[in-house]
Amino acid sequence: MLEENRPSSSPPVKPNRSGVIIPEQTSRNGRILARLIWAVVSLLAATIRFRVDDASGLLTPGGNEKILFAFWHNRLAMALLGYRRIIHQRDTARHMAALVSVSRDGGLLARVVELFEGLPIRGSSSRRGPQALRELVAAARNGCDLAITPDGPRGPCYEVQDGVIATAQLTGLPIIPVSIRLGWKYQFKSWDRFEIPLPFSRCEITLGTPIRVPREATPELRSQLRTQLQATLLTGVGQ
Repeated sequence: MLEENRPSSSPPVKPNRSGVIIPEQTSRNGRILARLIWAVVSLLAATIRFRVDDASGLLTPGGNEKILFAFWHNRLAMALLGYRRIIHQRDTARHMAALVSVSRDGGLLARVVELFEGLPIRGSSSRRGPQALRELVAAARNGCDLAITPDGPRGPCYEVQDGVIATAQLTGLPIIPVSIRLGWKYQFKSWDRFEIPLPFSRCEITLGTPIRVPREATPELRSQLRTQLQATLLTGVGQ
């Protein structure tokens, strides 16, 4: 989940004496909380009714191209579940790399991603960005799918930032917009109105038409593709 800028409950991450930003690790209590989150979400998953609309071609026979998935930050829990249920179970050789913040909150999220068998890469556009982007490119070359929350972790909510387009341009992976709609849910009073499913909810996942960013894309084309991605993802909001 490629992350941009928002106020966080974590304290600011400070560079060490060499100027290198070291991602914060979660505490023992944080690791326990991460496992609790994973267990609760996994239990809920057993009761959820999934419905998938695939306009991407990813789920068709022979659809094994590696993908850059883009979804809103508040759909993160269901995106992790959906990837495991829909993608990984169909092809256990597929794995996902996700970019999460270097903050303490990011340390908790990184552990949750690991429990869902994902590869967390620590960084954002404002902190450890170049190194994290290199690691994302390396993960793509090693055969990982990538996952990006284009409005996270700082928002504004439902506004696509430039990072997702830049990553697609560098990796050559097609962006698949992922719209996720929950029938029954609890919505936190956070900046992104984070959503978690209630038991026996219905979850509708739409894999949209791939968006490809040419390596030689101009700033004007990148802006157009960003607008296209935002419009597509917004179709799944508020339903």
